[in-house]
Amino acid sequence: MSKQDGMNYAPKGFENKVVEEGDFLFAAIGLDHGHIYGMCNGLTEAGGQLVAVYDPDPKKTESFKEKYPDVKIANSEEEILTDPSIQLIAGASIPSERGALGLRALDHGKHYFVDKPAFTTLEQVKLARQKVEETGLKWGIYYSERLHVESAIFAGQLIEEGAIGRVIQVIGTGPHRANAPSRPDWFFDPEKYGGILCDIGSHQIEQFLHFAGAKDAKVLHSKVANYHFKEYPKFEDFGDATLVADNGATFYFRVDWFTPDGLGTWGDGRTIILGTEGYIELRKYIDIARDPGGDHLYLVNQEGEKHFKLSGKVGYPYFGQFILDCLNGTEEAMTQEHAFRAAELCIEAQNQAINVEPAN
Repeated sequence: MSKQDGMNYAPKGFENKVVEEGDFLFAAIGLDHGHIYGMCNGLTEAGGQLVAVYDPDPKKTESFKEKYPDVKIANSEEEILTDPSIQLIAGASIPSERGALGLRALDHGKHYFVDKPAFTTLEQVKLARQKVEETGLKWGIYYSERLHVESAIFAGQLIEEGAIGRVIQVIGTGPHRANAPSRPDWFFDPEKYGGILCDIGSHQIEQFLHFAGAKDAKVLHSKVANYHFKEYPKFEDFGDATLVADNGATFYFRVDWFTPDGLGTWGDGRTIILGTEGYIELRKYIDIARDPGGDHLYLVNQEGEKHFKLSGKVGYPYFGQFILDCLNGTEEAMTQEHAFRAAELCIEAQNQAINVEPAN
């Protein structure tokens, strides 16, 4: 796992198997984003068996097999889709192609687990909704900055227990290190990656809905800019937005590609959650100049001030819950509506964003 490069950030947790060997077989298709490794780690730790992989680039599949030696490299996507023993497809292809892969997976009777952003257009979400309704299969989305971050999971538990009262406002920051020379061409093309608010903004919006206990929200204002990366004229290196939820909670978030090289990790991601009885701050990946480790949670409420160091102490329950949801037709990990509505909201924020033209 690389702490320097968010694209290849793939947390490993401890085993917490919810199924026996052979009960849940899955395959990976599309290795364009390194998040596929985090997705597969989570599923295998929960008891899923990774049995096959396909990508048109043999270099990607060979690298994948180095991490997962028991996986079979398939000769085609069709070979995996038509294998009746495989129950789920995990995919991290180019973002604009993820929706179509999901439709093919569900058409072949497979559940689908896809990296964020799961979609780049509202039409893609509409088709996915229709396909889920038609088939009854799951379309899971890997919102890793909550699902694969122990401090974020613990924050949700504290909120559920009433530790800070009713959540009324959330602030999120999602800075990332660009590592531009190492990025593929599609990374700089908004038609392919969806734009900055659709892409890394998706993490932020999903967290807001979850922490605020909201079912829906409205984008009040959003903007994007390219302040620095002028050699990539279509790229967006900054974005922010303000939302209000159906329950009255409000949200501001900022995402950017300006993590300095001097930071000891790929991004100083933080979340501040204000409640009527206290507040929580998450320092997800580093506590700068104090602790290079991540998963710090600060809680202030009527009882006092507390600091929790949570790395290795909470685990990642989503993956086991999602496997059981696929097998049992339940919605314990995340409701399908939540996954889809978060995806739609990030596209809505992107579509209505003001494009800031910075002064030279």
